[in-house]
Amino acid sequence: MKLALDTNVLGYAAGVGDDEPKRRRAVQILKAAAWQDVIIPTQVAGEFYNVLTRKGGHPPKVARRIVEDWSAGVGLTAHSAGTMTTALEGAAFFNLQIWDALILTIAAEAGCSLLLSEDMQDGFVYRGVTVANPFAQTLHPLLASLLETPS
Repeated sequence: MKLALDTNVLGYAAGVGDDEPKRRRAVQILKAAAWQDVIIPTQVAGEFYNVLTRKGGHPPKVARRIVEDWSAGVGLTAHSAGTMTTALEGAAFFNLQIWDALILTIAAEAGCSLLLSEDMQDGFVYRGVTVANPFAQTLHPLLASLLETPS
């Protein structure tokens, strides 16, 4: 299964914040996802850098290195002007935040079937991409099956 990661999964896995259960879940997800085709949209990479510097207190050079290291292990996926146009259409039609619509559109164009995000509606489907909240009490079946996959 091809999946995309949102900023919160990366932030918790990197230890930003004091939420140990979410950190453990994020690490569990990343270990399980190691056997999958994973992308990080460029929008997410930029947000992750901001989280690391602002909330995590990392110096900019350290944050840059962390983002580069994490991005090297997966597919860092960029967007085009056409991607932004499609995201704007999706944001207007579904009443989404533009940056969420951009992340979803990048994931869809990359062929992902799952986007792991705490910030979007669990179970929402956009252009074939299902949003699953990895920190929900009850996991979406697609995410549950990912975590059951032996690693």
